[in-house]
Amino acid sequence: MARRNAPSLQLCPAYTALVFAGNVLAGACESKDVETKVSGNRECIVIRRYGDVSIAPKAMLVWLHGDLSSGDPANYHFQIAANAARQFSANQVLSFALVRPGYADGSRHSSGGNRYGRSDLYTMDNVGEVGAAIEHLRQHYKPDRVIIIGHSGGAATAAILLGMEPVLADGVLLVSCPCDLAAWRIGRRPWSRSEEPMRWAGKARPSTKVIAVTGSRDDNTSPALAKAFYRARQCGPRRRSVRDRGRRDS
Repeated sequence: MARRNAPSLQLCPAYTALVFAGNVLAGACESKDVETKVSGNRECIVIRRYGDVSIAPKAMLVWLHGDLSSGDPANYHFQIAANAARQFSANQVLSFALVRPGYADGSRHSSGGNRYGRSDLYTMDNVGEVGAAIEHLRQHYKPDRVIIIGHSGGAATAAILLGMEPVLADGVLLVSCPCDLAAWRIGRRPWSRSEEPMRWAGKARPSTKVIAVTGSRDDNTSPALAKAFYRARQCGPRRRSVRDRGRRDS
């Protein structure tokens, strides 16, 4: 997703606070290295692992990239995940950059699944594959906490997972999230396959820590979209979206 002045995904106090706040899956990968790939439900998902695996991790960070409608490979979050592992090495953090279903990492490796032309792709199957991959990593590495950091389309995926798999994560950071999908698609071709994050907001576990960050000058995913989702999560099941109210919050 193209955007202007969106917030940086470099390490920030928001996700630092998340990290340190307090079903066996069917295999889809031919080998189980759990370092460069991990099984989802039916697909093999490409990952990059960073951090010291010789010690029991206190936290596992999972980074989800955006939709990359420009056509670029899904690898910009690799360095961010690596930086996080280095910065928090003393705190026993493992950091994983996950390549969402259907995307390639630019090194001849692709996650299984369908990315639907990088459009209308927040499907039940795709979100389920991401959730299953994270759960498989959690079962293997047994961290004390799981933190999901999603950017743009990755944030939408994380927002849906909050309600779809409410015990999957202990904390979620949503960066530039199109969390009110119906409102985000106003003036554009509507999407018919994708799950609506707002519909899952009221099913999220109240104890899961959620932080949403969007740049005030982001001209693609406005702050109002994340605000609507955050209110819906606090107040229970969805009643009105930004579109339903006929206005956008400033």
